[in-house]
Amino acid sequence: MKRPSLYSVEGIVASIFLIGLLLVVMLQILGRTPVFSGPVWTEEAARWLWVWMAMIGLAEVERIDGQLRMGFLVESLRRKLRLAILTLIDIVYLAIVLHLVWIGWKTIQRTWTNEAVTLPVSDALLYASGFLVMILIANRVVRRIAGFGYRHDSEEVETAL
Repeated sequence: MKRPSLYSVEGIVASIFLIGLLLVVMLQILGRTPVFSGPVWTEEAARWLWVWMAMIGLAEVERIDGQLRMGFLVESLRRKLRLAILTLIDIVYLAIVLHLVWIGWKTIQRTWTNEAVTLPVSDALLYASGFLVMILIANRVVRRIAGFGYRHDSEEVETAL
């Protein structure tokens, strides 16, 4: 399978959150100077932007199959056995991710009526980041299991053997 494209929705959205985070932090810094009094919501907004940026970044890492790994044992196996083990790992990983989707959904339901301290939105919006990202990750893992996704290990090791 060919390498994933350089640009993706996940990467672009995470970059937008990073830019927003930088702007809010700059506003916080300027608000601590004698020039003007900064808005009170910037601290909470910075935290929320950071969480969303990190979570969407996780989806981007999954898209390019860029997790840290120590694959020296799996890479020493023959191609079919290696792919079978990697598929089994993906199935277990998918089960964990789907469980996290369920936990995320229940958390959104539980926090729907809670309002953020300084922002005029529900706390559920913050927890929706984990729910959404786990759905994106589950999509990538299902595609990889079905043979439509990018698998970093199988391509590089095949050329090395």
